Amino acid sequence: MSALLAVARAELTKIVTLRSVWLTLGAVLAIQVLVSALSLSLYADAVAAITPDGMIEIFVGQPQEAEQAMLESLVASSLQMCIFLPVVAAVVAGQELRGRQLRTSLLAVPARGRLMTAKLVAATVFLLVPASLVALVSAVFTHLAVQEWKPGLVVSPAALSAQARFIAFAVALCLVTYAITLAAGSIVVAVVAAVILTTVTMGQLVAPGLDRWLPVSAGRNLLLDPVSTPDLTSGPVLAVLVLVAWVLVTGAGAGASLARRDAP
Repeated sequence: MSALLAVARAELTKIVTLRSVWLTLGAVLAIQVLVSALSLSLYADAVAAITPDGMIEIFVGQPQEAEQAMLESLVASSLQMCIFLPVVAAVVAGQELRGRQLRTSLLAVPARGRLMTAKLVAATVFLLVPASLVALVSAVFTHLAVQEWKPGLVVSPAALSAQARFIAFAVALCLVTYAITLAAGSIVVAVVAAVILTTVTMGQLVAPGLDRWLPVSAGRNLLLDPVSTPDLTSGPVLAVLVLVAWVLVTGAGAGASLARRDAP
């Protein structure tokens, strides 16, 4: 265990010293801040017009219970960034593909299973940072929208639970992208794969029986309310199992690919 932790620390050190990773993360957060700032007035105006019976109309002709609607907007603000967060994961994995870094890592840690496990542990620890920052930005802008009505909304148990589930989903999705990057040996291939998975789910391009097994769909099933989002294809328990399975299978595939392709 101590040897595994030592390798994981070394892998984490490599990740956090990469300028390209932080620049990519900065770009993702800048996009989120821009999108959130542009929509802030929409939500603030809707909150200001909440009816005495607690109904809000964020979009014309779609009245909703105010607290539930704003909790859903909090989740949606974070969830939409899962289009971009996998790029961060791909860049994290891609640092090993430059020059002879991967071969050097394999020479330093001949046990392929230990190396892949350490990489996944280090990536998980690091990816908690971008996922948490995205959740924080969502919380800040939601608070700005509701501060005159219900300032404690973003720290309510329901909001914190939703944000925790988002962070878990975001890290899982990023780990899948990370593993695909290592297996394919290409950042571009991994990003394209993430885009395809997102497009298939958001565009509802496959039957519900198949859709429920896709990682982005599992995220929707885990995070969204089935009452307001009736097109969900499974419950939260299956969603968690699907995400865990994707991480394990793609991680194992990446480990097998590295051992075969880059053995010294």
